[in-house]
Amino acid sequence: MADAVIEDLYRATFTDRLITPDENADLISTLQELQTIQDGSSTPPALTPDKLVWVRAAAFRIACEYLVEDGDADDPREENVKLLKTINAVVHALETTCLVPSLEEEGGDNFSKEGIEELFKSLYETEDEDGDGDEDGPVISRAEATALQEFLTDEATRPPLSVLIWLRSTAFRLGSQYLNEENDKAKNVALLRSINVIVHTVETTCMTSRPLTLELPPSHTPDADTDFTTAVQTLWNIDSNRLTPHKDYRMDVQSSKHPSNKGDAANDPLFTHVNRQVFQRPTFNAFRSLLDNYSAYTGDEEEVSQKELRENRAFLNAIMETAPMKYCHRYCLAKEVEYDGEPIPEDESDFKNVLNSIWFQLYSRSGGGRRRKLDSSGFEHVFVGEVKNGQVSGFHNWIMFWLEERKGNIDYRGYIKPRSRDSTAQTNDDDPVLTLQFSWNGVEKFVGTSIIGVSPEFELALYTMAFLAGEDENVVTLDTGGECFDLNVKCHKYDGGSKVGSCYVEALAHYED
Repeated sequence: MADAVIEDLYRATFTDRLITPDENADLISTLQELQTIQDGSSTPPALTPDKLVWVRAAAFRIACEYLVEDGDADDPREENVKLLKTINAVVHALETTCLVPSLEEEGGDNFSKEGIEELFKSLYETEDEDGDGDEDGPVISRAEATALQEFLTDEATRPPLSVLIWLRSTAFRLGSQYLNEENDKAKNVALLRSINVIVHTVETTCMTSRPLTLELPPSHTPDADTDFTTAVQTLWNIDSNRLTPHKDYRMDVQSSKHPSNKGDAANDPLFTHVNRQVFQRPTFNAFRSLLDNYSAYTGDEEEVSQKELRENRAFLNAIMETAPMKYCHRYCLAKEVEYDGEPIPEDESDFKNVLNSIWFQLYSRSGGGRRRKLDSSGFEHVFVGEVKNGQVSGFHNWIMFWLEERKGNIDYRGYIKPRSRDSTAQTNDDDPVLTLQFSWNGVEKFVGTSIIGVSPEFELALYTMAFLAGEDENVVTLDTGGECFDLNVKCHKYDGGSKVGSCYVEALAHYED
């Protein structure tokens, strides 16, 4: 739906190859609306950071429909120059709405505008590769794109912040000089594709996605009377980074089994595809960087480097810019809960300190008396997994499962049906809640439940609410759109109740809505 809206808007803009102030305002307004939670909505926003590449590429793709050939206008070349200027204006609106600069104030000592212009021109230069006496349209090779990327990121030649807009506009300005003299549409399409490659490289090296700083509308704002089921359902509804089954990922659940059955009911992996572009999303990217920071075996003391501490903080910063974590914070405030004898702080920076304490501060899970080792944390147990007493403990996150399965470290053994007689729905490849059995590096996990496709912020928000404002067991009903799951959100506290020992969901029943 959002794709069609953007494409229609582009076509309306490119029809006359001019963008008016009103059209520019409409484009910006549409982009902002697509990133916003609407009051009363049961679905998350449509525009997420990983979609930005598509949104910009679509502008070039649709603009190609409006390139002018000889005989289509009095001055075809002038019309095509106007089109390039319009694309530039559209991309500028996208960048100012959806991206933020990542450049530093000072550039490299060897940076020069002249050097950039020469580099861009070299990328647009064409040769007669097919020997027909006619130069072909420009095509930027992967090696050339890599060379441009290295130029823009090299310490000596990186551009300063002050030239960011100039970089992109220069790509268009110089590109207009290489429009085909005979207005050959195929060659001009090749030129637009080359400009898109340059703009993409500039954006990925000099800019970053603007965090989704979503404000919660009244319908999604908790109060003292909001029950836990309502809170969990709201988290699901506003999880804008949740993946879509069959589009962003595909599973093959294969056969069911009883938890006590140690045989393998699945010959193939669980995941057959996951779109790797999702890791361009800030929270997914920050989450993934944490997963190699731990030793799996309890009893092995964890050593936390300064780099790992920075990664923890970067993750907390990223998730606190999302709607699920903002909702989590407000839910805890509305419930007037306390942590460590103090009310939950209203300031988000202080709340991040609470999150850091309950999720990342180390404690001993293996015991050992005076010689006990700091070998575990709530985050490691829940999201990464541990091995204790010869069995897998924790390990409830689907992203970690997929990453380890890709490496060949996971052997998926099959799924386990909810035991309730109320479970009337069949387990399918698109079910977002799955109880399964697997082995991890040869160590067994006989029963574990994961919520598939959700964002890292959804799970951290869910389990944080359970830890701070819930009970040890919290039975809820989650409507995932056509199907419902009765879940028990379990929370075990550790270290005197100040840290997460474990949090996970248990699937009680699964039925059609």
